[in-house]
Amino acid sequence: MKREVKYGDVFDVDINEPVYTSGVVCKLLGIPVWVLKQLDKECIISPTRRKGRGRLYSKDELNKLSHIWYIMKEKKVNIASLKFVLEMEEKIYKKK
Repeated sequence: MKREVKYGDVFDVDINEPVYTSGVVCKLLGIPVWVLKQLDKECIISPTRRKGRGRLYSKDELNKLSHIWYIMKEKKVNIASLKFVLEMEEKIYKKK
């Protein structure tokens, strides 16, 4: 049975559900499109691809991208060095 949707209903989207387009991600996080494409190319982030219609990102990926953008912009880390930084963070935080 389908639930009737009423104005003002809050939609709870799973954190791993890819729903955000590249354009929305760029606006929300202030990341240039070329950075998103480069991060995808380097396999640092892996958005869901739609047939001929671009990429979709989940809330979890938005959180990761926010952290990545902070490292790149505030700490002046380039994409080539980013993989190393993320690997080191993962090793440090897995030990705790």
